[in-house]
This record gives sequence, C-alpha cells and structure tokens, in this order.
Amino acid sequence: MLLLLPLLSLSALWGFVLNLTVGDGAALLRANQLYQTVGVTSTELGLQLQAERTQSSVTVSSPVVTSAVSEQRRHTDQAVEKFRAAALSDDSHDPEMRASLDGLLNQLDRLPAIRSGIDGNRHSRLEVLSSYNQILDSVFLLYDRMVALPDLSIFQQATAMQWMGNAREMIARENAMISGVLIDYRMSDEERSAFGEYVATRRFLYARGLSALDSELDRPYREIFKSAAFEKFTALERAIVGASNGRLPSSVSQWKATTDNLSASLDRVNLAATEKLSERAQSVAAGIMIRIAVAGGVGLIAVVASIIISVRFGRRLAGELAGLRSAALELADVRLPRLVERLRRGEEVDVQAEAPPIKADGSLEVHDVAHAFGSVQRTAVEAAVGQANLRRGVSQVFVNLARRNQGLLHRQLGLLDSMQRRAADPDGLEDLFRLDHLTTRMRRHAESLIILSGAAPGRAWRKPVPVVDIVRAAIAEVEDYTRVNVLPLPDASLDGTAVADITHLIAELIENATLYAPPQTTVTVRGDAVANGFAIEVEDRGLGLSALEYETINDRLANPPEFDLADSDRLGLFVVGQLAARHGIQVILRGSPFGGTTAIVLIPRTVLAESSSPLTLTAERVTEQPAELTGPSSPAAPSASAAPSHSGNGLPRRTRTVPPAKAPSAQGSSVPPLAAPALTVVSSDPLARQKAPGAAPEPVREPVGGTASEAAGKPAHETTGPGSLPRRVRQANLAPQLRQEPAAPAEPEPEPEPSERSPDEVRALFSAFQAGARRGREEHGNDYAHHTTGDKGD
Repeated sequence: MLLLLPLLSLSALWGFVLNLTVGDGAALLRANQLYQTVGVTSTELGLQLQAERTQSSVTVSSPVVTSAVSEQRRHTDQAVEKFRAAALSDDSHDPEMRASLDGLLNQLDRLPAIRSGIDGNRHSRLEVLSSYNQILDSVFLLYDRMVALPDLSIFQQATAMQWMGNAREMIARENAMISGVLIDYRMSDEERSAFGEYVATRRFLYARGLSALDSELDRPYREIFKSAAFEKFTALERAIVGASNGRLPSSVSQWKATTDNLSASLDRVNLAATEKLSERAQSVAAGIMIRIAVAGGVGLIAVVASIIISVRFGRRLAGELAGLRSAALELADVRLPRLVERLRRGEEVDVQAEAPPIKADGSLEVHDVAHAFGSVQRTAVEAAVGQANLRRGVSQVFVNLARRNQGLLHRQLGLLDSMQRRAADPDGLEDLFRLDHLTTRMRRHAESLIILSGAAPGRAWRKPVPVVDIVRAAIAEVEDYTRVNVLPLPDASLDGTAVADITHLIAELIENATLYAPPQTTVTVRGDAVANGFAIEVEDRGLGLSALEYETINDRLANPPEFDLADSDRLGLFVVGQLAARHGIQVILRGSPFGGTTAIVLIPRTVLAESSSPLTLTAERVTEQPAELTGPSSPAAPSASAAPSHSGNGLPRRTRTVPPAKAPSAQGSSVPPLAAPALTVVSSDPLARQKAPGAAPEPVREPVGGTASEAAGKPAHETTGPGSLPRRVRQANLAPQLRQEPAAPAEPEPEPEPSERSPDEVRALFSAFQAGARRGREEHGNDYAHHTTGDKGD
C-alpha cells in the first residue's frame, strides 16, 4: 500500500498527459474525417443552392421557364443526395453537430415545396429568395460547427475565414436579387430594404474577418478591397440603395459583369487562404503526433521501470513487515484474550512473561517499529493487569461492605422478630412490621451488591423448601407486595442450597413488574411443574416493550456480560442473569396478552428436591377416660400428659388435652367420655416463619371426629396433608342423649351480610391472638419461640 499510491499517481499523471495529446490527435482525426465526408458534400451543396437561387430569381421575374432551371435543379438534387448519404453514414457526431445536420436536412426537405411554388407562380421574388436564404443559413451554420481544431491560432484563423465566406454569401444574395430585377427593372420597397440589409451585413462581416486574420492571410483581401472592381461594386450598391420611387439607376446594367469579376477574384483569394491554413493545420498535426509518441512511449517506459523497482522494494518490505503482522495478530487474537480470561479467573499474571520483546529482521525502520510495538504490547498487558487488580479490589470492597451490612441486617431482623413477639400495642406492632419489611428489602439490596461483585450470598438451607414458601418470601422483599396476586401453586420443593438465589431472582422480577406497571394494576404470579422442571410466571399489566428490546434483554439474560460500573440502569436484570447462570435457570421476557410483560422462570430438574413437600399437617384424636373409670392414675401421668411429644424427625409436637368429663349423675344416666381433639402441625420448612407484613396467621381447624361412642371405644387417629385439611362435623363430640334430630328443613331466613372488619379491628384481633398464644406457651413451659429458623436467624 505504501508503494501503490505513488505508482497510481504516476500512472494517473501519465494517463492524463497521454489523454491530452491523444485527445488532440483524435480531434484532428475527427476533423479530417468530418471534412472528407460532410465538409466536401456540404460545400458542393452550398454552391449548387446559390446557383439555383439565382436561376429561381430570374425565373420568377420572367414568364418564360428555360431549360437552365431544370438542369440546375438536377445538379442540386444530386448534391443533396450525396450530402444526405454522408450525414447519415456516421452516428458518432457530438450533439451540437448532430443538431446542425438534422436542421439542414429538415430545410432540404422544403425544396420540393419551394420549387412547386415557383413553378405555379405562387411566390414573389423576395419570398423565393428568402426561402433559399434559410436553407443556405443552415449550411453556413454547419460550417461553423465544423471548425473544431485543437490549436488556438489555427482555430482563430479558421473562424475568420468562415466570416469571410459568410460575406461572400451576402454578395451572392445581392447578385441573385439584382439578377431578377434586371429582367423587369422593377424593385419594390421590400426588395430594396432587403438589399440594404445584405449590403450592411456584407460590410460588417468583411470588417470583422479582416480584423481577425493575420497579416499573411488578410493581405490578398485588402488588395481586392482597394481595387477598382471592388470600388465600382460598392458604388453600384450605394446607387441601388439610394434609388427612390422604384426606379433603378442607369448604371445598374453594369452589375452582372462587375459582380462576376469580383466574385471570381474573391473565390481565388478564399481558395489560396484555405490552402495556407491547411498547411498550418498539417504542421500542427505533425507536432501533436510527435507529442503523442513522446508522451506515450517515454512515459510508458518510465511507468514500467517505476513499477518494477517498486515491486522489488515492496516484496522486501512486505517480508519484513510479515513478522510484525504475525506478532500483532498473535497478541490480539491469542495472548490478550487468554490473559483477560486468566485475570477474570483471578490468576496472577507475570507481565514480563506475557509481553516478551518482539524480534524483527530487516531495515532500521522496521526495527524501530518492532520496538515501538513491543512497548505498546507491554503497556497494554500492564494496563489489563492493573485494571483487573483494580476491579478485583473494588469488588472485594463491595463484598466486605455488603457482608457487614448483611450481618447487621440479620441481627436487626432477629431483634425485630423478638420485638414483634413482645409487642402488645397495635400501632407499635404495625410500625414493627413496616420496619421488618424495609429491613428485608435492605437485605436483598445488600445481597445484590454481593452478586454484582461475583460472590455468593451467605444464606443457605440444608433441607428442601416448598416453592410456595419461596414465592411468599420473594413477595415479602418487594415494596408493593399488596399488588401481587399469587395463584395456587402445586406441591414442589427446591434444593436448600439454591433457595436464597431463586428467592432473590423471583423478587427482582416481581419488583421490576411492580415498578413498570401502573399502581392500580396487579401483578400475577403462577407456577406449575413442566417436563423440564418447574416454571414460574410473573405477569404485569404495564406498557410492555418492543420486539427488539425483548430480544436484547433476553440475550443479556441468557449470556450475562461482565458487569460494567457505567451501566447501572438495569442492575436488577444483571443480577437475574448472574443468578440464572449460576443454577442453569432459563429466564425469558415476552409480551403478555394484557399489553404488559411476562417473565418466565424455568427451574431445571437438578434444582428440584426429590420429596414432594416437607410440610406435614397431622391431626390426632386422643381419648382419655375419666378417673372414675380408669382408676387412679400413676403419679407420672400428669407430667407425661403435660410434656410435649416429639416426632420422628426431632421436631416438637404439641398435644392439647381436654379435661375428663364429669361422673354420671345420681339418676343413673351414664354419659360417655368425650373425645379430646388435638391438632399437631409438624413443619420442617425454614421459611414458614418468615412472614409478610400484615399477614394473618392461618386459623386452627378442628379435626373431623366420629360419634361419641366411637371415640369412647378407641382413639381416632387421622392424618391429613396440605391437600386435605381437617374439617369439623356438627354434633360429632356430643353424647347421644344430647344430640338433636335434624328438624324438617324450613324456609331459611336470609342472613344479614357480615360487615367487613376495619383495619384497626383486624390489627387488634391479631395482636390479641399473638398475646394469648405467647401466654399459653409460657404457662405450659414449652415455648419454642426463641428457636431461630428461616432466613431471619443469625
């Protein structure tokens, strides 16, 4: 490339010079060809038209048609045919020349009509002359177009000769008019006026032509203009122009002889000037051909020699630069990407080993370039290492700060949990709930900072956790949790090691849905087991995005890039992408039917737990006989009944015991003992204790019992799961004597619609329920409130 530009410049300069010289030669060739074809035939055509014009003027003035007119017309037709053949034989003319040729051909097509008018005596003498003059004007316009020579002096002399030829045409027009006037010796005022115009135009053209001709060419013309014949001719012109009343001077009879003598002299001078001008043009053409030979031959030799020398030098330089190119490509395509990958993995990098000096053979300039490139390489490696160290340090600072905040927030959540248990004031409890919610959100943001730094959050569970608890925990970390609507979820559990990350991922998606949707709309969360795992959908009713934006976001979620501190507009999506890549989760955003956005989270089967659900609800019936029927109880019985039982997995089980029924009355009526219902909830879910602000505890339902006799016969044991909760049966625990037969169905009276409780009433009810539960645990000595489980424990 370094040598190509000079070679191209030299070749372009040689081509430009050659084009100039060859262009001049081509112009000469075109001018010669044009003269040999159109020029010769047009000259003959002009002479024949002038002769026919003179004969037509005589014919119009005389009533006798002679054979000379027909003979002249035949000669003119032959000249027209030759000219037409020459004009149509070549289509390579320029537009101006082609327009002149077409104009002359159109004028020649008028000849039959002009001749017909002459033969029919329908035109006057002046009209006939004007018709022929129009055709001859087109001929002389063609002559002007043919004057195209590359030499300026030759062009100026040729133009002056053209003006002298036009002046000669004016003399021919005067002669044609006077030749007709001499027949009847009558000259109208219009003819005299036209004759005066011919005279004035002739004088102007001769004066202009003489001023442009050089001394060698204008000398013969000046001699003629000073001759007695020309003086006599001009005197006759003045006499004819000055005549009045339609009379001609007597000297007009000498017009023909004087004009013929002067025209012959002018024709001889014109021919001699044309020959001299042709000799000059030939010498110019010879010089042009010499310039073509020099510019073409010598210039071509110089260009070829330059190309040979440049190619030899270019090959040597290309060989020297090939090594530099290979080193640059190796650095850009192999070493730098490998170095960046090692720095991302946290490996230590030796700058000297990764950026060795580049060795190059060749000229001094190539050595200098290799040394400079080696410096650039070393600087690039040092900058990459320094940037990686800086990013690693910044990430470590973020991790340390986030870990400290996370520890403080865990302690704050534990403190808030204990304060909520001791709170009795509804207003204070509400503020504690709000503070608990804010702290939970702060913890999520601290974990986001840890994820952005490339580390993993510290929260983890050993046992599987239900999906419904994970979704509830995610909703609890969102500000507008009241707008989230969770549809029923199937029984499924996730591995405890991935619970914290999946909870964080779903919380980010839900918060994003609440932020970019109108505040009066809801966000729907649904989930179901699919062939490839478990799918969770978060759907909002916002404005949605375009197809291109969905494609860009999905690409970033599928292939999360390295975190850039300058790009902080969508930190949540970056966190989602990092968490999804960590566990092989697929997250896709698409448009929803409501115009908003639907986020689909596909959790793979490797994250799902084997057990269907760790949550088990157990309802038991414990039948106790009265003391009178069972006899005296052992001393250890009260303590055994008051002690809490434990399940097989070590979790506490609390059993509620109903006091024994009273003895039979004195009338002998015996009342069977009543069954004591007991409901035990066994839960190994760590997230079960995590509560959303304002969430109400689920009401305790009594188990479905049988009749009193069945309860007295043997204890009824009934176990139900989340899909079949215990239900209470009317009059199931009453003695048969106390049961009432169902009356005939009467027309039910419409029950008044229960009035909805106010928020204050609900808050007071929940506070009283919590305080009563705490007092019951403290009285029985089996309070497990201080056992920390879930994600709020330290």
